[in-house]
Amino acid sequence: MGGASYDAVLLDAFGTLIDVDDPHRRLRDAVAGRLGVVVEIEAAQCAFAAEVAFYAAHCHEGRDTSSLADLRAACARVVLDELRIDDDPGSAAALLMDSLVFRAYPDVEPTLGGLADAGVEVAVVSNADCSLPLMLADAGLVLEHVFSSAGVGASKPDPAIFRHALDALGVAPGRALHVGDTPAADGVGARAAGIDVLIVDRAGRGDPGTISSLTEILELIT
Repeated sequence: MGGASYDAVLLDAFGTLIDVDDPHRRLRDAVAGRLGVVVEIEAAQCAFAAEVAFYAAHCHEGRDTSSLADLRAACARVVLDELRIDDDPGSAAALLMDSLVFRAYPDVEPTLGGLADAGVEVAVVSNADCSLPLMLADAGLVLEHVFSSAGVGASKPDPAIFRHALDALGVAPGRALHVGDTPAADGVGARAAGIDVLIVDRAGRGDPGTISSLTEILELIT
């Protein structure tokens, strides 16, 4: 793909643009502050991991205010069950939200700035609930084009979510690049839609064909 020129770059959200800041400590502190229950950091880690897995499988269900509240209560139920705490998951949803503070990776700002300077359209395409724009904003990222699986009604690796984004942007598949951190969802789905793909390797595995920083995208924009 060296020397390629693109009209649009599609970006995954979680693990690509944003991460959760110190969630295990925040969850432990929220449980202590709201419920008066002391849990070990290891228990908070296990509970958060279980919630992340549940959210990934169900995030598309948070389509509007009502269903988002139900999703958050269900996620809180997972946390409470893991911690063996008997409490109302509806009210405990606030506890979970206390532990979710989003931050952008350091390479995001220069990458978005470089893409804007090059006149390249940018869109976020991510498996997430309808509050994705607010999560991005909490991390300091206010983007015009944000497409969540809940909003579109299709989840990666379904190519439909990518096609929806391209149609909204008015960009042909061959003129777009998608960047994400999950080969099974980002890679398979985007390629099925006819879009070039790059996988960002934030875990430092060093797998062939990956990039270590989003700024490497700028080398492909001519």
